Formats: sequence, structure tokens, C-alpha cells
Amino acid sequence: MDNEAPASDDYDTPWKDAITRYFPEFMAFYFPLAHAEIDWQQAHVFLDQELAQIVQDAELGKRLVDRLVQVSTRDGGEQWVYIHVEVQGQHDANFPERLFTYNYRLYDRYRRPVATLAVLADDGENWKPTHFGYRLFGCEMGIRFPTVKLLDYADQVEALLADTNPFALVTAAHLFTRKTKGDPEQRYAAKWRLAKLLYERNWDKQRIIDLFSVIDWLMRLPTELEKRLMDEVYTLERNVTMPYVTSAERFGIEKGLQQGLQQGFQQGRQEGRQEGRQEGRQEGRQEGRQEGEAALLQSLLARRFGALPDSVRIRLDGATVEQLESWAIKVLDARSLDEIFDQG
Repeated sequence: MDNEAPASDDYDTPWKDAITRYFPEFMAFYFPLAHAEIDWQQAHVFLDQELAQIVQDAELGKRLVDRLVQVSTRDGGEQWVYIHVEVQGQHDANFPERLFTYNYRLYDRYRRPVATLAVLADDGENWKPTHFGYRLFGCEMGIRFPTVKLLDYADQVEALLADTNPFALVTAAHLFTRKTKGDPEQRYAAKWRLAKLLYERNWDKQRIIDLFSVIDWLMRLPTELEKRLMDEVYTLERNVTMPYVTSAERFGIEKGLQQGLQQGFQQGRQEGRQEGRQEGRQEGRQEGRQEGEAALLQSLLARRFGALPDSVRIRLDGATVEQLESWAIKVLDARSLDEIFDQG
């Protein structure tokens, strides 16, 4: 089964979150000349509503991330920067024209000069558009825009891994994804290497979560290899002694375990309904739901805190559905089993 294409919505990718949270680093890595002209002592503002008024015709299926940002320049002015990232994209003959259209629409609507910057993550080695325009009867119209091609970093992987800019690791993850296509074991090794680097940098927990999210979104693994990787990360985090819930645990809960809880709850309800129909008893529905939720919560607690004492298992088995759901909410931030059950 090919796991290459992320299934997330184009406008809800970890790429977008990473650019939003680490915009100065994004600019410094991909567009250093523009970065040098911006006064980073002043706040930058993302103009989501302004962009939404313009970019209403983005086609589904294209891996797009669009950001419009207001920044302050070193000379004291305020300028707008339009960022377009084509993630997991393909060669698109209309791409330069699309950037031209967005740029002039922004100018036409808001009468603000806009810098358009493009990052391409497609596999076309010879496709790197930088301009669009036309001439007619002595009149000239068009746009030239800086373009970064992630594929151009293919011979710089070791330098990327040594670079402390978070987008160096994002770029390396993209290149590893391409290089390991069809080879799950090699992809596992590359993903584990990147995961270890996140901790070697001594970054804060939120940055590790954010960047691991991007890496995970790019470097899909089969289920068994994914489980093996997460077990390795859990072990690594125990060794480096991270506070409270570790980054991988929080990421795992946010990404999959909460979804798993919901699926488990739904499964429990379904089993309960089926049993209830078969036996004609309301108790069957409630029992099936309770068993599904209790089993899944027990699995989460064991992953979070290790082997569970018999008293906890007994308490889970005897709990109501409402109690189980209340305890499940606390798993994310609790530092001990006592904190989960003290008010249960």
C-alpha cells in the first residue's frame, strides 16, 4: 500500500502550522535576502481574512499552503508578503499565472504592493518557474518572483542535518521521503534519524511537537514500523527526562490516540447496540460501550505510565461510561495516575 500522499486537507497541513509559528525561521532559511530587510523586532501579522477574499478558487487536490503576512521593514514601512508553498505538488503550467493573478488581485483590492514568494516541493527537476507576463502593442505586464525548489537541496543533506534552522530538517524530511519511496525500512531509518535530531537540538517541547508533526506527515510508514518508531521515541524521551507528558506522547495522543479513543467509544456503542438488538436488553448496549472504552483507556494509561496496578484495572472495569470519558480527558496532561483518578 502506498502511503506517499497525505490525506489531510490542503489548508490544514503541518506545513501551514510550521510557517505560521516559525515564520522568521522560514524566511531566514528559504529567502535570506528578504529576511534581512524585515524588522523582526516588530510583530508580523497573518492576514487570513484578506487572503481569503482573494484566494477563493484554489483547486482541491493541489498541495497548497498560502499565507499573507504583514511585516515591518527596516526603513520603518509596512509591507505585505504573499507566501505560496506548493507541497507534494506536480508540474503545473498555470502556476506562474496563478501567482500573477493572486498578486494583482491583492493589489487591486487593497492597493498594497505585495511580494510573492514560492516554494516548490514537486519532483520535476527541470521545472522552476520564476515569472509570468505578456507584451502587447508596446505594453508590458507581468511578475517576477523568487522561487525555492526543495529538490535543489538534494546534494546538501548532511549540511541540512547540521543546520539548526527547523526548516532545514523539514527540507531534509522532504528529500528523505522522495529518496525512500517504496522502501519502508530505509524510510524508518531516516525518520528515526530526524526524530533523534529534534532532541539533540534541545528545543522546547512545542517546537519538537510541531516539527515532528511535519516530518510524520511527510514520511508515512506502515503501521508496524510506525509503532516501532514511536516506541523508540518514547524510550529516548524517558532517557532525556522531559517534563509531564513527553512530546511524542502528546503528539501521539493529539494525532492518533484521541482519534482512537473516539473510534473505541463508537465501537463500544456499536457493540452495545448490536448486543442489545440480539438479546433485546438495554444492558447489552451499555456493557458493550463500557467495555470498549475501558479497554482503550487501559491501553492509553499503560502506554503513558507503564504497567498498571490491579487496583486501576479493577477501577476501570467497574467504572461508568461517564467516569471513563472524564478520566480519558485527563490523560493528556496528568503527571501521575493519582492526578487522573483523584477526582474521578
